Amino acid sequence: MYAKCFKRIIDFTLSLLGLIILSPILLVLIVLGTLFMRGNPFFTQERPGKDEKIFKLIKFRTMDNRKDKNGNLLPDEIRLNKYGRFLRASSLDELPELVNILKGDMSIIGPRPLLVAYLPRYNEFQHHRHDVRPGLTGYAQAHGRNAVSWEDKFAMDVWYTEHITFIEDVKIIFETINTVLKREGISSESSATMEVFMGTPEGVTPKWEAPY
Repeated sequence: MYAKCFKRIIDFTLSLLGLIILSPILLVLIVLGTLFMRGNPFFTQERPGKDEKIFKLIKFRTMDNRKDKNGNLLPDEIRLNKYGRFLRASSLDELPELVNILKGDMSIIGPRPLLVAYLPRYNEFQHHRHDVRPGLTGYAQAHGRNAVSWEDKFAMDVWYTEHITFIEDVKIIFETINTVLKREGISSESSATMEVFMGTPEGVTPKWEAPY
């Protein structure tokens, strides 16, 4: 009942209130982003949502557009400037996604919307992460963010889709706040952001164990 009815009502109400209350902060970040990113402060990209329907995600830009002499974008760790690192560490880059939640593309809690290119790389089990709306934050973000493997992250995502309750969503919100304040899992062990998901090799299984 909660997942089918009340979750969307709560998402709409909280995202609308969030946009109103946080509007002064959003305005400041728009101005700062324009300065530090040398142009458009927003980053938009097509992402798969519920049932793998494509929508346009909006975030604050955390990487500038610096290129090499051949016109190719420089590596992420170079383009991710100090301001961008601050946005990611504080998760402020995610605030514009409140618009996506208001529109119904996303939910406050759910699996994070990843790249469209990943869709054909998921195995049958991993595709189930798209059985629900993607979220501003989710179980995996509250339990490791980018510091856990793709396989563990997807296992958490699918587990969440099968265990959606109001109490679980409230727990994830508080766990996410704790993770953000501690600045845990911002980067993976070998990348400034997160390695590209190329698919799960045959025989590789998640190490994560469901809490119940």
